[in-house]
Amino acid sequence: MPHPPITPVLLCGGSGTRLWPLSRKSFPKQFAPLSGDRTLFQAVVARLSGTDYAQPLIVTASDFRFIVTEQLMAAGVDPGAILLEPQGRNTAAAILAAALYLSATDPDALMLVAPTDHAVPDAAAFRQAVACGVEAARSGQLVAFGIRPDRAETGYGYLKPGTAPDAGAASLPLLRFVEKPDAEMAMAMVAAGTFLWNAGVFLFTARTVIAAFARHAPALLPPVRAAVDGATADLGFVRLAPGPWADVEDISFDYAVMERADNRVVVPYAGDWSDLGGWDSVWRDSARDAAGVAAHGAVTAIDCTDSLLRSESGAVELVGIGLHGIIAVAMADAVLVASMASAQDVKRVVTALKARAAPQAETFPVEHRPWGWFERLVIGERFQVKRIVVHPGAALSLQSHVHRSEHWIVVAGTARVTVDGTISLITENQSIYVPLGAVHRMENPGRVPMVLIEVQTGIYLGEDDIVRYDDIYARS
Repeated sequence: MPHPPITPVLLCGGSGTRLWPLSRKSFPKQFAPLSGDRTLFQAVVARLSGTDYAQPLIVTASDFRFIVTEQLMAAGVDPGAILLEPQGRNTAAAILAAALYLSATDPDALMLVAPTDHAVPDAAAFRQAVACGVEAARSGQLVAFGIRPDRAETGYGYLKPGTAPDAGAASLPLLRFVEKPDAEMAMAMVAAGTFLWNAGVFLFTARTVIAAFARHAPALLPPVRAAVDGATADLGFVRLAPGPWADVEDISFDYAVMERADNRVVVPYAGDWSDLGGWDSVWRDSARDAAGVAAHGAVTAIDCTDSLLRSESGAVELVGIGLHGIIAVAMADAVLVASMASAQDVKRVVTALKARAAPQAETFPVEHRPWGWFERLVIGERFQVKRIVVHPGAALSLQSHVHRSEHWIVVAGTARVTVDGTISLITENQSIYVPLGAVHRMENPGRVPMVLIEVQTGIYLGEDDIVRYDDIYARS
């Protein structure tokens, strides 16, 4: 009798800062298309699919819930469940919540836990490595996956197998975890040929990992179980109960369980892999010309070598002249220029910008909503211009504003607009005025995305100047 398929448990609640300005707190790197048209999140969903895999279980932050559903919809994937964390509590709590959720229907559910911000070019090879760990996982082992290192890397943790990684076994005893080393130690471990990079990918049954938590991190079980038992359904999401979740310790799965367990093994993976932990990693994993230049978007490179040049805005032409070992990333609202050697220091930029209360520190120029998304095009004294995209069949809340009026110009599709009870259909090249204080709503009744330009005028233009009277997404 065939075994049930593996359930991918995809962790996408992080907010990495080392890929600023593309990755920010409101829109982290897993949701960005770093290479090609697919985002890292969409790539891992595709990688862990097929006859051997069940629908994915997603664990993410509440702030990312509509980004997740939009990207899954674009990829044509229906998730098994999306668990929403009230607060970030690191990987141990996220994994335990997923295990408890799955065990309610199948205590022996096989879980493949994976981050969603890694690059793995050879999906078939990775799935084969996962298959090599299935027998060990079903027999009660905690299976880790280790990457064969091709350089001395100080940005990764390492794993020490009990036998050499080339011994030919599907899984090897896992002796110990090694924290991110200094350069000298990293070179020594790579030279020894007996260490693997820690990929942060794990395979086990729900029963096995819950038992491991009970033995090695018992304090996590009561609050996480209470958060799962008290979870509520919300528009297709499973919202973990915030009260008990607030009492959960912020600790990684490695620290809480894996470093203490004795029933652990590691499966080596020899294919290409990167956690894309910095712009230097993106450069290393990108296609480069003969001079070592990786270019993306509207870029012109003259006499440049070993550099990464990316323009993330079609309106920004990025030109580099005589650059060597340079990272240059241009967006509509921020530009990063750094030496390749300083790639790991980019996170310091975010700290500095936050100290100045600069919005670019954490806020992405595009903001996602359940009905679609918008981006700010121009901001000035008492006015703001936005581009708004509304999905087919979606609707904004019935609302009014205390401090601003709005002009809407439809540039694609059709909008059904309600203003103080009067309903109008506005098509391409038509516009409508929403006076200050008017109760209004915008809907897309069509089958294609509706795009409009919104011009706001008033003494205050913040997103919190909204009084909602009705909302199909149950926002207050």
